[in-house]
Parts: sequence; structure tokens; C-alpha cells
Amino acid sequence: MSEKIFYNEKDELVVPDNPIICFIEGDGTGPDIWSASRRVFDAAIEKAYNGTKKIDWKQILAGEKAKEKTGNYLPEETIEAIKEHIVAIKGPLTTPIGGGIRSLNVTLRQRLDLFACVRPVRYFQGVPSPVKNPEKLNIVIFRENTEDVYAGIEWEAGTSDAKEIINFINDSFNKTLLIESGIGIKPMSEFCTRRLMRMAINYAIKNKRKSITIMHKGNIMKFTEGAFVKWAIKEAEENFRDVIIKESEIAEGKNPDGKIIIKDRLADSMFQQILLRPDEYDIIVTPNLNGDYLSDAAAAQVGGLGMAPGANIGKYALFEATHGTAPKYAGLDKVNPSSLILSGVMMFEFLSLNEAADLIIKSLEKTIQEKYVTYDLARQMQDAKEVKCSEFADRIIQNMV
Repeated sequence: MSEKIFYNEKDELVVPDNPIICFIEGDGTGPDIWSASRRVFDAAIEKAYNGTKKIDWKQILAGEKAKEKTGNYLPEETIEAIKEHIVAIKGPLTTPIGGGIRSLNVTLRQRLDLFACVRPVRYFQGVPSPVKNPEKLNIVIFRENTEDVYAGIEWEAGTSDAKEIINFINDSFNKTLLIESGIGIKPMSEFCTRRLMRMAINYAIKNKRKSITIMHKGNIMKFTEGAFVKWAIKEAEENFRDVIIKESEIAEGKNPDGKIIIKDRLADSMFQQILLRPDEYDIIVTPNLNGDYLSDAAAAQVGGLGMAPGANIGKYALFEATHGTAPKYAGLDKVNPSSLILSGVMMFEFLSLNEAADLIIKSLEKTIQEKYVTYDLARQMQDAKEVKCSEFADRIIQNMV
């Protein structure tokens, strides 16, 4: 009998043997990659636990299918279902053009207060890469998900509201903003910064990670990104002093106590660092916009967004494919499902279903090394066999041993 995932009185996540997990197929290629991924997930659970565990998948609606069936891109029932069942996974969603919801992804994050976008970026043997040593990159990006310019507080150039804001700023603070400018607000708070840093440090402790780097542009934006650094370090020092050490406190670069090293780097330098010295970085904590840029740039080093998983986590957890809907390939059974499959691996790890997660990782890597891959990888490999999305999933399942 299937049961809901829940939090106990100690605020610990309790996962029954037959949990109900919500899923959103997604738009465009979403149904193709979800169908393939779901079969991989079910096979891994069956293989890892010999039938003692099983997932009851509950479909919920968002995007084009939701609009067609309910008249809304994001029905209220979908929000309530995720709150009720705590964990969900989704394919890519189309952002409506010309009005309505600014972004379905952003709206889901804000409505559910999914304050951390967590993006692991690592290399899988056999995946084509544009860099010489992609295996040196193995990072987890913790991107603040609710603030920064993604808060969506902006006014269009030339509107009366924009002019009112500009006049207020010019008159009150002796500035000289051009009256026809577009205006946006970049909020950052101590509360949101510290809870993100707290999650990153707890992750580092649990997963035995060696360092956390705060990526920012605080030398220019002193009271937003500069404050982000200050608040993140404050959280580390006040609540984790026994397990952390600041980079400046380490003598001659040595860390004899094996504590988690807290570093900070300017955003522009960080992009260079992950190319030239990737193995010096482990966990990266960053504001929203920086994290958006960095996660895609890092993914490019290990094979692109098709190999990049992601999750949005707060009290609830929403795992997702990190790429777009690719509508020209919709229904063609063509695209790489690895991003969604690997997001499912993250979900299984979150639910402490580590045996199933490990099984998927090993079989996925074996399938890629066999050069039995979808078109995006096949066109970059010599002597590869190009297969359909569903066939790629079939081979992953066959390779589970």
C-alpha cells in the first residue's frame, strides 16, 4: 500500500517503502524523457531492493498540458499536491510568451519557497568534453533561488511607474539616472543568505566535502553581493565554528584538522578558476544570477546540459531536468534523458535510496562507455551507435547488475 512521505516530530524526513512521488511530464520533449527516465527509476528500485520497495508515481499538471486541461499553466492543485507529498520531479516546462506567469520554474520556486537550487556538476567517463581534463571538475553549486534580480521587481522603460521610481531616486539620493531607463531591484537578505549557507555546510558535512567557496561580485555591489559574503561567513562562524576554518586562517595552505575550508572568490575570477584549477573547488555558494551563469558554464565542461541534473529544495523538494523543452524534437523519441535521470539520482539520494542511485550511476556510465548513446553524444564520438531516447534507457536497465 502506497504512503505519503512526511516529516516526523524531529523534523526528519520519513520515507515509507512505497512512497507517493509527484511528477510533471513537462513540455516539448518532456514526455519522451520522462517515459524513459521513469522506466530506469522503477528498474533501479526493483533491482536494488528486490521488490521490497516501490514508487507510486502521481501525475500533476503544469505547462502546456495544464493549460489545455485546466485553462491555467500552473493550477493551484499542483502547488497543493507538492506541499502534500513533499517530493516531486519534473521535465522541462515552456515559459508562456506575452503575458501571464513570468516563468513557471521561477513561480514554482517562489510559491513553494524552494530557496536552494542545487546543481551537482561532475564528469562521466566517455562523455565528449571541450576541455582536456573534465574529470577534475566535481562541484556542487548551491544557488540562492528566491532573491536577486530573479525576484522580478522591475519596471519597463518609458512607463509612468519607471519614471516615478527614477525621479524618486534622482531627487532623494542625488543620482542622475536617465529618465527613459528600465529599472529593476536586486534584493538580498541576511535570512535567505544564511539559510542557503546552512544547507551547503550541512551537505558538506554529510557528504565529506572539503571546501565551500562563496562566489560573488561584492567588490562592486557592496550592499547586496558584498553583504551576501558577510552573511554567509557569519552563518559559518556562528553555527559551525567547530567544523569550518576560513582560508585566511590556514597556515601555508595546510589544513591539519581536516575542517571544511571556507573560501570566497569574485564571480569573474570564478569562471576562470573552474577552467584552469577546477580540482581546487568543491561546493560553491552563490547568489541567484551568478549561480545561473556558473551552473551552465560548468555543465559545458562535462558534456553540456544534457548531462546536468538539478533540484530546488526548501521544506519541499522539486527535482528537474535543467535543459529546455526542445519543441522541434517533441515526440521523436530522440533526445538525451540523462539530465532527468541524474535528477532522479539526486532525488533517490535525498530520500536515502542510495543503493538505487548508485545502480543508476554505474549503469549510465557503462552505457556511455559502450558508445550506445543518443544523437547529442553520438555526433561527438567516434564509432558511436546513435540510438533513440527509449533505447538508451533500455540499455541502462540492461546494464544494471
